[in-house]
Amino acid sequence: MNLTVTEEAAEWYVNELDIDEQAHLRFYVRYGGTGGLQPGFSLAIKLEEPTEPVAETKTGRIHFFIESDDAWYFDDHSLEVQYDTKWEEPSFEYKK
Repeated sequence: MNLTVTEEAAEWYVNELDIDEQAHLRFYVRYGGTGGLQPGFSLAIKLEEPTEPVAETKTGRIHFFIESDDAWYFDDHSLEVQYDTKWEEPSFEYKK
């Protein structure tokens, strides 16, 4: 599994979360929401230190990661986070 976050998407997180120094941002699975890879689940975010990352990348001042206990959700897909200019927010693309 790979994790990619574009510069534009990372900048959106910096601005939205008011990040002014190096930070760690976790993508984790939550129950509910729409547009997820697994029915009934979607991705959420939180600022926290990694413990057992299975995928990670650093873009700008943010270290993005996914923990091992959320790996089941991705079902061997990689996650690419891009910035959607139409909706002015990040979008998620899952690639096999």
